[in-house]
Amino acid sequence: MSKRAAMSNFHGARNTNIEGDMNNTNIEGDVNTNINHYYDGRSRNAVKELREHIAAGAMHDSAERCDAPKCHPETRVAVQDELVGWIENGDKEEEPKKIIWVTGPAGGGKTAIMGSTAETCQKKGLLACCFFFSSFTGSTNRRFKRCLVPTLAYQLVQHKALRDVGERILSCVEHDPAIFEKQVEVQVDQLLLQPLREGQRGSDWPKVIFIDGLDECQAEEYRDTPRSPQEAARANEADQKEILHVLLKAANDPSFPFRIIIASRPEHIIQSFFNNVAPHTTRRIFLDDKYNPDADMLLFLEAKFAEIRRDYQLSASWPSSDVKRTLVENASGQFIYVATAMRFIEESSAPPQELLDQVMALRRQDVSANPFAPLDALYTHILNSSLKPLLAARWLSLIFRTNILEGWMIPGKKLSTQFIQLFLESSPGEASHVFRGLNSLVSIPSIDDHTSPYSLFHKSLTDFLGDPSRCGSLYVDDPDELYRTRYLQIWKDKGPATPLSALEKGDFLHQFLEMPVFINFGWLMERNFEMYDVAWWVHSQDEFTRPSNCKDPHLHALPVCQLFSHAHLWCNWYQRCHPACRYTRTEMLKELQKLGWKIPGRMHLLRHRFRYLRADIWPPSEIRSRDDSSLEAEP
Repeated sequence: MSKRAAMSNFHGARNTNIEGDMNNTNIEGDVNTNINHYYDGRSRNAVKELREHIAAGAMHDSAERCDAPKCHPETRVAVQDELVGWIENGDKEEEPKKIIWVTGPAGGGKTAIMGSTAETCQKKGLLACCFFFSSFTGSTNRRFKRCLVPTLAYQLVQHKALRDVGERILSCVEHDPAIFEKQVEVQVDQLLLQPLREGQRGSDWPKVIFIDGLDECQAEEYRDTPRSPQEAARANEADQKEILHVLLKAANDPSFPFRIIIASRPEHIIQSFFNNVAPHTTRRIFLDDKYNPDADMLLFLEAKFAEIRRDYQLSASWPSSDVKRTLVENASGQFIYVATAMRFIEESSAPPQELLDQVMALRRQDVSANPFAPLDALYTHILNSSLKPLLAARWLSLIFRTNILEGWMIPGKKLSTQFIQLFLESSPGEASHVFRGLNSLVSIPSIDDHTSPYSLFHKSLTDFLGDPSRCGSLYVDDPDELYRTRYLQIWKDKGPATPLSALEKGDFLHQFLEMPVFINFGWLMERNFEMYDVAWWVHSQDEFTRPSNCKDPHLHALPVCQLFSHAHLWCNWYQRCHPACRYTRTEMLKELQKLGWKIPGRMHLLRHRFRYLRADIWPPSEIRSRDDSSLEAEP
């Protein structure tokens, strides 16, 4: 068909919608024709590049957030109306503000309010983009600052009203693919501010950006050994402060058209920023009695009890008004209390009246000294309903209070529930035994789901488990101890406790051998370490570095280097190495040489021995520096 003949198909057409690649397209006809073109080939590559650096689960409508807390219909109306009203009419205020900080104690419903308000704004065409941080559920990308700006930029690219801005963002990615490795401030300037300065502002542009859970933003690990809790807290605060500074800079830029809503707990570093750095730019909403949470919780309880009455064909008078009022009083303004209580009562482990009686029987707590006392009592009761309460606390503490089982070696990767169960079980089926009765605290994927991780319903459970004054006898002082014990047992047995097929065992060992080697050789000094087959471990690592088995050999070369260095940490330079070190390193060198790996020479080993002269000054966790990469064995 000729080009002219092809064009004749559109001659005189009205209100035509044409989609697709519009390169070299010439259309004659009515001027009312609407052309919704896609990006050209180069831009599509830029979209793909941008897509690889986002946290898709951090968007408000992501599949990952399908079970995220949302405001129950007709609840939290006052605060949502205040937020939407500010977005739409904030310019008319006597002293307009560009930022609102929504804050309040744990369990107050901040994330639910942010999620529901974001949905409302999307329906009204007000939502530009959002990022929902999460340190305890969903993909690990949702906890790091490196994904924040790319995720916001990606949503602007996809926004129909921001085509011009989107093209400029993609042009930036195309010209500087390394932009994702630069500082957050540089990313904000090049991926957000510059495109917005150059874009032609339209009347239909959106008006607001949502940033939820900023206090859950965590600093990434770039070292072979994990940070101490104090170091981790300081690093997290530094990243949170950096984000606040760049958001403030953007809000104060004349070309930045959006308002920003930030939600977080009133942590010191965040509160200090809003009090001292951004007081004139920020308005704050503290979720307290002003917004009548008790009335909202009563509505929530009415709806939930109505569902249970229908399911169990109970009397319309069940439960009494006094019971519902008592539950609201116990909540002390914390939505998480009533939400957890109702999940517990909805469980099928016992009739709902029996479970409700258990909740009501919990001793009335004095909230004047500890506002979380009723919630702590509820958490304690639910955990004690497990068949093995202390073991359940150890499992939960390892899974959620540390990052060892969350892809520490591979940022963004989370280990599946299936793998974690196989790793932690000391006998087949132990996971079901441990977590029985805990469905109100932990979201546990179905037995057919081989990829999803464990997730908590609320971060307040990790706060509870990490504070001995709150969880009492359920406190686990060293969550990593369980990891070390299970790692060594699996090493000794050359597989998990649960019998597997050869293929399933191979898949398990592949993941197991990628895990960090945090073995306390000081503890092993007085034990027979020869029961652990070092040659098998090294040979297995070697197998998985081969191209046919592994896309990234570094994932298995690094644990080899870790083990070789770690074995020597508890040795004094002026004495002979302890037996566990001698056995481990001798067996490793022998096997690595046999397998053709590059191994350290005598002078290198001697230098490495004297290098630990500082061991008596620095704690072991501080000795291993990043430049130890020279010890990394390479196949």
